[in-house]
Amino acid sequence: MTTGNGVFVFPSLEALIARMETGLAELEEQRDTRRYFHETYLRTTRAVGDELKRGGFGDPGWVERWDVTFADLYLDALEASTHGGKVPGPWAAAFGARTVPPLRHVLLGMNAHINYDLPQALLAVISDSEFGDPALLARREADHRHIDRVLAALVDKGSGLGWANRLATKRFLAEARAKVWINASVLAAARRRGILQTRLADLERLATAKVAELTKPGPVLLRLAVGGFGVALPDDSDTLPDDEGGG
Repeated sequence: MTTGNGVFVFPSLEALIARMETGLAELEEQRDTRRYFHETYLRTTRAVGDELKRGGFGDPGWVERWDVTFADLYLDALEASTHGGKVPGPWAAAFGARTVPPLRHVLLGMNAHINYDLPQALLAVISDSEFGDPALLARREADHRHIDRVLAALVDKGSGLGWANRLATKRFLAEARAKVWINASVLAAARRRGILQTRLADLERLATAKVAELTKPGPVLLRLAVGGFGVALPDDSDTLPDDEGGG
């Protein structure tokens, strides 16, 4: 947003959390099944905020900007779903699943937000020049990996899962987020080549296709720990001419 004098002010994580708390209260009042993922994601956002306050990240300003950008992708999809707007495929599947158990609602939301939204959030806060700076990119990746530890701690203390399911959840979250980092690099290459929208469509199809696996009967957390939760966007940059798309 901008102030009256035209200076850009980035929304804070505290403002984001307040917005999400208001949204959760509304979803709970309506007994809306979308509350299951929203509540889980709110806990995650709070945990990242606590880690920021603790000084656990190398570049806290960048992490906060990234986290707010990331959350906005979900909140925009939620608002579009509420008001009959266009919703990306993975989110349409997550929001439209009305009869699955709460855990499946959470997993469907995680699929849309991690596999589809997260690479886009990284792309939004890492410029092409930064992708070309190995030292800076390594710092960004280190902060990305550090969130794995935040998530693992959250699973251990707040998930209510048994030990086997906690282990499985931590394993597939780390696996999915590792693929996210690679997918963000693939999208960055596509952006440089002028074919970003094509690759985003590919990512949307992959994340939407994952829904079938998440809704199959059986011990889903253990199955994901073995088969994987993430999606891999093929890197075809080596097969494209360097000047395709005009840069």
